[in-house]
Amino acid sequence: MPLSPDSVDPDPITQFRRWYDEAVAAGVRQPDAMTVATSTREGVVSARTVLLRGVDARGFVFFTNFESAKGAELAENPRAALVFHWREQERQVRVAGGVERVTDDHAVRYWRSRPLGHRVSAWASPQSRVVSEHELDARVAEVEARFAGEEPPLPPFWGGFLVTPDELECWQGRADRLHDRVRYQRSADGWIRERLAP
Repeated sequence: MPLSPDSVDPDPITQFRRWYDEAVAAGVRQPDAMTVATSTREGVVSARTVLLRGVDARGFVFFTNFESAKGAELAENPRAALVFHWREQERQVRVAGGVERVTDDHAVRYWRSRPLGHRVSAWASPQSRVVSEHELDARVAEVEARFAGEEPPLPPFWGGFLVTPDELECWQGRADRLHDRVRYQRSADGWIRERLAP
């Protein structure tokens, strides 16, 4: 089905959810994988792939170590861009917007849902810092001993970020590189939908 400003939902989050559900139903591998691009205050850009851990009317949520490279960059420059790529369906979604931390309650709820090994790793890993394999193994053993027989609590240096879109673009592949692109842009009155050239 061709993609146009008239064919998409007026709300970009609703449209995203529709495409995401279709990707899941189609068996797309890891549909929740998304590239997160951040930058320093000086404009030095970096990107990595993380997992989407929630989406609602406000935007898109992921979790990380606040002391990681992306955490430090978001503290300096609280804006990010996201890209979802569902190759099997020839679709992409691009998001850009402001970023804020999720509430502690939200972070605790998600933290408790994680497998124990993931929680131990979050405590043990000095994310984005140089570390030897031996040192990392020792840190894991230390955390396992520290919390033996109890649930590791949410680390003070770990939590979630909410990306609230100012712009969201839906991209759908077509023959001869004549791809369909529809961009949503936030305005004072809601969302403006426009078709972009491929």
